[in-house]
Amino acid sequence: MTTETPSEPLIFNPFTPDFMSDPYPHYAELRRHVPVHEHPGGFWMLSRYEDVSALMRSGLSVEQRHVAPGPFRDAYARAGVTDEPRLKGLALLDRDAPDHTRLRKLVTMAFTARAVNAMEGEIRSLVDEALDRIAADGGGDLVEALAFPLPFTVISRMLGMPPTDTVRMRTLTHTLMRSVEPTTDPEVMRAVEAADAELFDIVGEAVDWKRQNPADDLLTALITAEDHGDVLSRDELIAQVTMLYVAGHETTVNLISGGTLALLRNPGQLRLLRDKPELEQNAIEELLRYDAPVHNSRRITLEPYEVGGHEIPPGSFILANLAGANRDESYFGPDAEELRLDRENARRHVSFGGGMHLCLGAALARIEGRVAIGGLVRRFPGLELAGEVEWNGLLSLRGAARLPIRV
Repeated sequence: MTTETPSEPLIFNPFTPDFMSDPYPHYAELRRHVPVHEHPGGFWMLSRYEDVSALMRSGLSVEQRHVAPGPFRDAYARAGVTDEPRLKGLALLDRDAPDHTRLRKLVTMAFTARAVNAMEGEIRSLVDEALDRIAADGGGDLVEALAFPLPFTVISRMLGMPPTDTVRMRTLTHTLMRSVEPTTDPEVMRAVEAADAELFDIVGEAVDWKRQNPADDLLTALITAEDHGDVLSRDELIAQVTMLYVAGHETTVNLISGGTLALLRNPGQLRLLRDKPELEQNAIEELLRYDAPVHNSRRITLEPYEVGGHEIPPGSFILANLAGANRDESYFGPDAEELRLDRENARRHVSFGGGMHLCLGAALARIEGRVAIGGLVRRFPGLELAGEVEWNGLLSLRGAARLPIRV
């Protein structure tokens, strides 16, 4: 571990050639030298574990309308789009209390732990089918063969979505996820706004169809969810369903592919998981810590925010570097940069955020990751990489676009 002071001022720079293949050395430098980082692009970035964890629990705003005039607001204006493009700003992850409290209560009435746990048998069947195909092919692209179709199929079946154009939905959801990227690119902003509008219409049609064709599924439960006379409006319902649909598979793709890649690059830990299947649950927590499916989360200050000897002014956009915080040596110890499946405090990672915005689908992601990765490594003792990893080009949702394997 280096403690030397950089010769030039450090800034968060994700556009270097080697960043996408491995951003963690850059995160480490930021964490050690500028853990509270005022970026010249008009935002702040926190990367120490304690600072990030406190920010996630702070109750600060997530509503982009509170960002003060500056580079971000100006970029939206120049692009000719609204500064709140995603799902009309109605999704849970875009709302503050008390709206968030009301919406989450209604959504959790349908998206229950019982409903999630009931999916494990179906998840196992889907994984077994995917592994059979991989075995027959002798390998292939893990993203296409398992990491994407598994969570996409699971959330589609849970919701009870009518048949859709899977390829188009995948394209739209991938584009929509660029809305969580720290970008001021007008072309990207316009693409996000267009994808958002199209997804809203597609899911709106599914909601209307489901009202006429109710069933024992999550979408019907959301339609009928009621709390003392309070129900979700049509736009609120569409926003929550779209959020569940998108977040319900996009992040889990990264967990399955990133977790598998981490094991393949750490053969000693891969052998440990095969030898000690009882480590499976803790292994998923460590894989979540080691390479977070979501690298950054954001908050917006409504009043001065004190952190690390700095006062961040009201209206500031703060990027919480979840992935960097997960490897903070001051919290996880001197081996924080290493993968260790028996790590005792692995579950203390911040990969699912925290506070009132703790990821609603965390339990489902854990089950999918455990069943998929556990099944993969047990089924194929000769599992190995079969080529170079291709990355998806995203910063906050960095993950593999293609992961070639041989079995």
